[in-house]
Amino acid sequence: MEKKNKEQSSKNKLSFMKRHARITLVNKLFFTQQLEVMARTGFSLSRALETISLQMENRRFKQIIENMKAIVEKGSPLSKAASEYPKVFSETFVSMVAAGESSGKLDEALKRLTIQLKKSHEIRTKIKNALTYPAIVLIAMVAIGIAMLIFVLPKITAIYEESGTKLPLPTRVLIGTSDFIIANGIYISILIIVLIIALLRYVKTPRGKKLFHKILLVLPIVGPIIRKINLANFSRSLSSLLQTDIPIVETFKIISRTSSNIYYKEYLANAAEELKKGVSVKNILEKDRTLFPPLITQIINIGEESGTLDTISEEIANFYEEEVSQTMANLATIIEPVLMLILGVGVGAIAVAVVMPMYSLVNTI
Repeated sequence: MEKKNKEQSSKNKLSFMKRHARITLVNKLFFTQQLEVMARTGFSLSRALETISLQMENRRFKQIIENMKAIVEKGSPLSKAASEYPKVFSETFVSMVAAGESSGKLDEALKRLTIQLKKSHEIRTKIKNALTYPAIVLIAMVAIGIAMLIFVLPKITAIYEESGTKLPLPTRVLIGTSDFIIANGIYISILIIVLIIALLRYVKTPRGKKLFHKILLVLPIVGPIIRKINLANFSRSLSSLLQTDIPIVETFKIISRTSSNIYYKEYLANAAEELKKGVSVKNILEKDRTLFPPLITQIINIGEESGTLDTISEEIANFYEEEVSQTMANLATIIEPVLMLILGVGVGAIAVAVVMPMYSLVNTI
């Protein structure tokens, strides 16, 4: 009986985890792509949603799709069903689907959304792959350094302390650091955890988020990457929304609400208000050349004058996405010398602190 209760408890825990599993970008891409194919080939929305739900492995997303199917069967449009889950479907998604439904071109709207999600997935994957190597090296460096301070160096420095000779300053500092970590390791670990939690909470506040995003934009290597990613997302969303016949003022409002960086979010929200007054997109964007460099404003100006802003913004998106891809591909090459320099300085400092007392011992002998 007790064994059955344990098995049941284990199943309940597993079921709970599946019901609350994170819905990934890959899940959303699969959903949008399948729905686009079925809408294009004449499936009814109800049947399409049912078919996709049967294929969906993510238990939570599966339930959401089934709920959307029930809403659609009651006569509501797909955009209304999607808007019931704002944490899953972005405002861009809902607006483009609504525009596609009103124009009778839902399959085209879904196709553009599929392209947009694919591009986002490609960029995220490249960023993760590029950051994996530096992260592993940094973690290994910190772990090895701590292990040496705790386990290796005390045995070496004990010989020097027993000799009774006056140790050089670097050696005394190293011994003091090692002794401090060994004596207060638990408290240091607790302090680090508390500081990380406090920092994460502060970053979630409006003031903390603004400061954090400002730091990201001005960092030497990170800043240009962040700007390129935001410009790629802005251009891709601008193209997709305009091609779905959403008015430009509403387009800027949607992009501002879905922007990840708070400075781009605020700037685009103000830009939407300026557009209401009849100011051109080019004149609005060129006010801040840090966020929007001259290249993008000049190309957008050409698009405005020729009436091809929707297609030319797609070209801008392709350009910046390619820039991000190339930067990510070369990131390991850029960061590797910096990591080697840090590693060399650390190893050199420890070597100097360990070797210097040897000369004192030789002179004593």
